[in-house]
Amino acid sequence: MQQRDEGGVARRRGEAAAAAAATREAYDTVALDYARMLPDLAAEAALDVAMIDDFATRCLASGRGRVLDAGCGTGRVGTRLAGHGLEVVGVDLSPGMLEVARDLHPGRRFEVGSLADLPLADGAVGGVLAWYSVIHTAPEDLDDVARELARVLVPGGWLLVAFQAGSGERVDRRTAYGHDVEMTSYRHHPDRVATLLRAAGVDEVVRMVRRAAAHESADQAVLLAQRRA
Repeated sequence: MQQRDEGGVARRRGEAAAAAAATREAYDTVALDYARMLPDLAAEAALDVAMIDDFATRCLASGRGRVLDAGCGTGRVGTRLAGHGLEVVGVDLSPGMLEVARDLHPGRRFEVGSLADLPLADGAVGGVLAWYSVIHTAPEDLDDVARELARVLVPGGWLLVAFQAGSGERVDRRTAYGHDVEMTSYRHHPDRVATLLRAAGVDEVVRMVRRAAAHESADQAVLLAQRRA
C-alpha cells in the first residue's frame, strides 16, 4: 500500500511539474502582448478593483506595508497596490512575464517562483494578493498552494484571492493574447477555496461572487481572508 501511495504521489508531482512547464512556456510566449493588451486595471470590474483597494487599506492599517503579488504577471495589479503606498514584491512562474515587469516597473522587486514554492521566508509579508493566479492550479494541488500562501503571511496578515468560480472544471485553450499556445485553467468552488484556506490557518472574512460580464466565460469570485494570530 505504501509503495502504491508513493507511486501515486510521484506521478502527481510529475503531472504538476509538466503542467507548470506548459504554463510557463505559454506566458513566456504571450508576455509582450499580454502587457500591451492589459496595461492596467481598466478591464477589471469596479467591484473587483474595490476589493483590491480594500485589501490595500487593510494591509496599510495593520502597519505591515510589505505585500506579495503572487502570480504577478507583468505587475499591473501590483501597480495599484504600490499606488496605495505598499511595498510590493512580485513572484511569477514565467521569466518572460517578469522581464517585461522589470522593464515596466524598475523600482520594484520581482522573483521567479511558483505558488507552491514561494521564494520568501515564513511570515515575510503582511499581505498576499493572488489575483487570478490560482486558476492554473489543479483542484488536487490547491491545498498545497493554500498552505504556501499562509506560510509567508504574518499572523494577522491579509490574503486576497480571485478566481473563476465553478466546481473544478478544466478549461483548455489553444490561443491566448494573439498567440497559438496551450493554456489550461480551472474553475474553483468558493466554498472549497475557503475550506482549504481555513485548514491552512487563514479565515475567510469577505466573499464576493458576481455573475460573468459579457466578455467573461464564468462567474468570478474574490475572497478576502486573514491569517490567524
